[in-house]
Amino acid sequence: MDEEYDVIVLGTGLKECILSGLLSVEGLKVLHMDRNDYYGGESTSLSLNQIWKRFRGDDSPPEALGLSKEYNVDMIPKFMMANGGLVRVLIRTGVTKYLNFKAVDGSFVYNNGKIYKVPATDVEALKSTLMGLFEKRRARKLFIYVQDYEEDDPKSHEGLDLSTVTTREVISKYGLDDNTVDFIGHALALHPDDSYLDQPAIHTVKRMKLYAESLARFQGGSPYIYPLYGLGELPQGFARLSAVYGGTYMLNKPQCKVEFDENGKAIGVTSEGETAKCKKIVCDPSYLPDKVKKVGRVARAICIMSHPIPDTNNSHSVQLIIPQKQLGRKSDMYLFCCSYAHNVAPKGKYIAFVSTEAETDEPETELKPGIDLLGPVDETFFDIYDRYEPINNHEEDNCFVSTSYDATTHFESTVQDVISMYKKITGKELDLSVDLSAASAAASEDA
Repeated sequence: MDEEYDVIVLGTGLKECILSGLLSVEGLKVLHMDRNDYYGGESTSLSLNQIWKRFRGDDSPPEALGLSKEYNVDMIPKFMMANGGLVRVLIRTGVTKYLNFKAVDGSFVYNNGKIYKVPATDVEALKSTLMGLFEKRRARKLFIYVQDYEEDDPKSHEGLDLSTVTTREVISKYGLDDNTVDFIGHALALHPDDSYLDQPAIHTVKRMKLYAESLARFQGGSPYIYPLYGLGELPQGFARLSAVYGGTYMLNKPQCKVEFDENGKAIGVTSEGETAKCKKIVCDPSYLPDKVKKVGRVARAICIMSHPIPDTNNSHSVQLIIPQKQLGRKSDMYLFCCSYAHNVAPKGKYIAFVSTEAETDEPETELKPGIDLLGPVDETFFDIYDRYEPINNHEEDNCFVSTSYDATTHFESTVQDVISMYKKITGKELDLSVDLSAASAAASEDA
């Protein structure tokens, strides 16, 4: 271990593993360490026995739930946009060869007490029961505008400068009602709250285009894909990539104390009496707690069921978003469901998650509206964890700390953090221009 590295990465969470892989491909000498004896950190996947031990204190779940080893339950459950940033990173790095994907069956939104499929195109808008006839026509016009919009083609802008015009102003131009605005902003553009309405409309239009393009990639019921055997395969895929390009991995390394020089710059990591020197440190918030601040908490329920979520067309895998207004909350609530179809549970079993940004200290009460939509549940586990953001100046201390995972059940915010960190570490933009047909092939095999 007494060597010098360009970068030492601490923690094998998904963000850290992606960066470890990308930096190794970039030609940097990387040492990757974790105090745990398993990959994944907070974003690990657990067997049934491990879940029982973590939440109930022993590892003796009832036999009726099936074999422990057939469960792969993500602690940070998230789907990938088929055309999104994480898929582009996977293809660019070749990590797709370590994984098999399956398309996610459905994307739904909760509105006025009912569950609806999310319409994403002008054709779907006309078919949707979410809107009345005249509202459908207005929404269709907006969808056509978004589909035709090209940033470098002024003719498609219809006189609107989306870098200055707010989303609220664009929506008012089409005269859409609050319910339509709710599903467009939260279930299509995937904004976590309503602050987007007063921000430049270009962000919302790009998010809507990404959703529609991802949906078109598989001609399926949703824009999402998900790896067989759960997300636990992802950190290991990037770890293999790093190893192929010369990265060194050390699990089960206690303490992992970051060392600083007299100027406060990180110069290495000490574990078990040995110090590895480095130029830069990349880590999750738990390794440098004095360089982060608490910015919120995520409340989550993990539910084992014997049926799909009701009113979702018997879908084996779905995302269902409950916009904040529907519950009188400050932030959205997310339902995520997967099943044996993705090899994350025994045959006949479904794993559902309900998650939200915690606004109280009572997750059971706060999550009840989402849990009530699940129908009968075999077992429920409640979890609540703090979210942190870095407050250090990386130029002064050479430390690059990731942001904690949020409550969303898709990867777009996660990837944005990775892309931002990559640029800070290397000084380069991450090139994500790739041939997405590779992802289509990987997922269509199992779709």
